[in-house]
Amino acid sequence: MSGLQAQIQTAEGWAVEGAVLTVTDMTGQQVARAVSDAKGAVDTPSLPTGVYTAVLTAAGYNPVARTAQIGSDGTGSLGEIPLTPVAGSIEPPPPGPWTIDPMHSSVVATARHLGISSIKARFSDVNGRINIGRPVEQSSVRAEIKAASLDSGIKMRDDHLRSPDFLDVETYPTITFESRALHQRGADRWQLSGDLTLHGERREVDLDVTYGGWGPDPWGGVRAAFHAEAQLHRNDFAINYNAMVRAGVAAIGTTVKIEIEIQALQGETLPQM
Repeated sequence: MSGLQAQIQTAEGWAVEGAVLTVTDMTGQQVARAVSDAKGAVDTPSLPTGVYTAVLTAAGYNPVARTAQIGSDGTGSLGEIPLTPVAGSIEPPPPGPWTIDPMHSSVVATARHLGISSIKARFSDVNGRINIGRPVEQSSVRAEIKAASLDSGIKMRDDHLRSPDFLDVETYPTITFESRALHQRGADRWQLSGDLTLHGERREVDLDVTYGGWGPDPWGGVRAAFHAEAQLHRNDFAINYNAMVRAGVAAIGTTVKIEIEIQALQGETLPQM
């Protein structure tokens, strides 16, 4: 049986998923905790009759406290609770389609080399679509990277990284990412979860995303900027080359740091430049 119920939403009336409802009794002891679902609904188990303090928290929003009355049937309702953004939060981009601008976007992979230094490889050919939803958690992303666009600054090394020993770009020419879920982690920080297909293998990954804001550009368009990071394990994607070993240390480390810089233009297509 449900206990204390509430409907969590933004000031504009959009549902807030992942809001935490904490209920304490008059002595300050926590007696219940629940998390809102995709529709913003939250409810606790049945509670003893009495008066309680209910506190609602959600990443990127100011906390809200309410006094709650639980009846003899163990239930009560807070009704609709609007949450306001934390001061300094960046306004999300307008809803609708946004197109990734390859000229101002890139992916950089960093791996340890011989256990004593790092090498960086930049993928310059990045394209895709971002659909901004309302609430923002309903947004989606699909991106594609041309594997052969890898550039580490040394042709011999790049040829090897493109070879079947590593990325095998002729067999697997594209790297794709399709989002599954988006969750706010702070005023301008989000976790974007989705499926990454790399080297013929598909794995779920989490991207830590920082949103930089949006606004007009000098060419008459409207842009939004994002930075994302993730840690990948190349063995998860069947990239197992370790032929070159010195003192038992693999030539290329198994953990790869991914840093993504994205600029997206509002609209379904890029303007002719």
